[in-house]
Amino acid sequence: MKMQNLGFRTLSLIAYSWIFPTFVLLGCTDNDSLVAGKWVIDYDAQTNGINIKKDSKLICHDLYASYKVGDNFISANDYSKHHVSVERINDVFGEGFRYIVKHTGNNLPALVHSFYVYPEKDYFLTDFMLEGNSETASNYMAPINVDQMPEIIKNSKANRALFVPFDNDCWIRYRSCPLTFSEMTSYEVTTVFNNENRDALVVGSVEHDAWKTGVTIGKGSGCNVGSLICFGGIADQTTRDSKSHGALRGKKIKSPKCLMGLFDDWRDGMEEYAQVNATVTPPKAWEKAVPFGWNSWGTLQFNLTYFKALEVSNYFKQNLQCNHFANEDNLVYIGLDSGWNSFSEKELKDFVDNCKANGQVAGIYWTPFTDWGKNPDVIVKDFPSCTYQDIYLYANGKPQELDGAYALDPTHPAVEAMMKNASELFHRTGFEYVKLDFMTHGAMEADKWYNPEIQTGIQAYNYGMKLIDDYFGDMYINLSISPIFPAHYAQSRRIACDAWNKIKDTEYTLNALSYGWWLDRVYQFNDPDHIVLREATEGENRARVTSGVITGIFITGDDFSNGGQKIVKEKAMNYLTNAEINAVANGKSFRPVYGNSENAENQFVRLDEDGNAYYAVFNYSDQILKTKLPLEQIGLDSTVEYNLKELWSGKESVVKTEFDITVPPLDVAFFKIDKNNKI
Repeated sequence: MKMQNLGFRTLSLIAYSWIFPTFVLLGCTDNDSLVAGKWVIDYDAQTNGINIKKDSKLICHDLYASYKVGDNFISANDYSKHHVSVERINDVFGEGFRYIVKHTGNNLPALVHSFYVYPEKDYFLTDFMLEGNSETASNYMAPINVDQMPEIIKNSKANRALFVPFDNDCWIRYRSCPLTFSEMTSYEVTTVFNNENRDALVVGSVEHDAWKTGVTIGKGSGCNVGSLICFGGIADQTTRDSKSHGALRGKKIKSPKCLMGLFDDWRDGMEEYAQVNATVTPPKAWEKAVPFGWNSWGTLQFNLTYFKALEVSNYFKQNLQCNHFANEDNLVYIGLDSGWNSFSEKELKDFVDNCKANGQVAGIYWTPFTDWGKNPDVIVKDFPSCTYQDIYLYANGKPQELDGAYALDPTHPAVEAMMKNASELFHRTGFEYVKLDFMTHGAMEADKWYNPEIQTGIQAYNYGMKLIDDYFGDMYINLSISPIFPAHYAQSRRIACDAWNKIKDTEYTLNALSYGWWLDRVYQFNDPDHIVLREATEGENRARVTSGVITGIFITGDDFSNGGQKIVKEKAMNYLTNAEINAVANGKSFRPVYGNSENAENQFVRLDEDGNAYYAVFNYSDQILKTKLPLEQIGLDSTVEYNLKELWSGKESVVKTEFDITVPPLDVAFFKIDKNNKI
C-alpha cells in the first residue's frame, strides 16, 4: 500500500524546502524518493527494496531488513503492505530527515524501517523496530541486507575488507583481507576499501546496549564484494560464546542502529565511524594528561612484594621523572597488577602515600567478572548467603570457562557486593587508577541472568559496567582484556592482548594500531600494554618504545626494584628518557599510511595542529629495510621543503617530494617533519 496523503506530503515539501533547499520528496507510481544534499533514497515497490545513492553513486541496491523468530527467517518481502513517510529530525548528529518504510500485514508484527539522513554527512544511519499487539522475541535483527552490492569502489586487486575482532583476547588479530574469501564476518564494523586511492565503504553498528553486531560479506565477482549483511545477534567462538545470542522480547523490540557511509579515505571513514559512536555515547571524561608510568605485570608478576613496589616508586622518582619520563602534568602512574593481594591494607595505604610523596599516582588491578578458584561450593565471602555456583554464568547448564576462570553473572547482587567492597578498599587506601581485566567474561551469552529483565550478554555487560561506573567512576579506569564496545565506561583500553619486549610483541601491538587506531576516539586513549626492555636488542627496545609512544598511554614494565638487573636500568636511562620522543606521547594515536598488510602495517603517521608531522617506519624482519616515502602519501605538500629529524639518532636533513629510508633489522626509524625551520 502506497502513502495516499499526497496533500500533506506536498505541504511538508514546501516547509522542508524552505529550511533545507536540497530536500525533495518525490512520489510516483512505483517509488518514493528522498533527495537530501548528497543523498538519494528510493523505495522501489516492485522489489520492496531501498536503493541508496551518494553524490549520484549507487552504494546499495534493494536494501531490506530481516529478522528471526525462532528458526523462522522473515524479511520485508514477507509483508503485504508498505507505507513510506518522512519526517524532519534534529538530533545529536544535526538536522536531517528520517525516511520511514513501514511494512505490515500477513499476521506479522509491523516492521518499521528507518533511515536517518543528514544532507552533508558522508554516512546515513538505519535501524528498525518490530511492533505488535503481542510479545515478539528475536535474537537476530538485520537492518542492512543487500543480496548483491554494486561496484562501490574501483575494481582492483588493491581492494581489501577489514576484519575487526570482538575483543582482544587470545592474541586475536585484525586482518586486512584481499577479496578472495567466500565469506568474511567482522565484528561491530568493517570497511571495504581500495588501498591505492583509499576509497571506502564503512558499515557498522553505532549502538552497543543490547546486541553483539556482525557484518558478513559474501564473495562477489572480480575484485568487489557480493552480499552484505549487518545484523545484531552474532554469538560464536570469536565472541567467546558457546550458545546462541539472547533474544530481545517485547511488544516493541529494536535492532541495533547501524551506519553505512562512502568515504574518500578509509581511514577518515573509520575515524568518522568512531566519532559517531562517541556522539551516541560520549567517552568517559578525563581532563588530565595521558598516563606515563609502570605496571608490575611486565616482569615482577607474582613476585611482586610491598618492598619491591616501594623501591620501584623510588627508582622512578630518583632516575626517570627527573629525566623527561613524566606526562604533561609532571606525574607518573605506578600500578600494582595481579599479586597485590599479598599486601596488607596498611601496606597498600603506605604504598599509596609513598607514591604521592614521589609525585606519583598509585594504581591497582581487579577482575570483576571472574572466579579463578573454579570451586562452585566455596562461599562468596562478600555475600555469604551464596556459594560461587549461585553466581556463575551458565551456558547449556554448565559454567562458562575462559582463560582459566569461570564467568560470573554481572547482574547478581553478590557481584555488586564484591565491587562495593573492592571499591571501598581502593578508596580507603587512596588508589586513583584501576586496571580492570578479563571483562569479556561478563559479556557472555547465558541460559539466564539473575536480573530477569536482562535478555542478552551485552545487556548484562552494560548492567555490570554501570555498576563499575557507580563504584569506581571517580578513578581512572583502564580496561585490559575486554570487548571493543561498549566503550564509554573507561578512559582507556588495551588495544591488543599481552605484549612484552621482542619485535614480535611490537608487531602484534602494531597490528591493532594498524586497523584499530580509531578507537582513541571512543576511548580517551589506546593502551599498547607494558613496555618491557629486558632481554631484547637495542633495535627491539627502540621499536617497542616507539610502538608505545605512537599508540597511547606510556606504561613500562621492567623490574626497577633494588634487585632488578643493572642492564635493564641502563636500558631505561637510554630508551625512556629521550625528551623529544617522550614529547610525542600525548595519547593521540598515529594512523597507518597503508592498509594492505594482513599482519601489521609498518608505517604510521600523525599530523599535529602545530604543523609538525611525525612518521614511524618499523622493520619487523632480520634484513635491512630500504624504502622511499612520497611526502604526499602522509598528507604533506610534495612541492615544499621540510626539515627532517630522526629522533633516535638525532640525524637531520632537508627533504622535498620524497625521501629515502633505511631501517636496520628489528628496529625503527622515527621522524619529526617540520616546514617551519624549527626542528
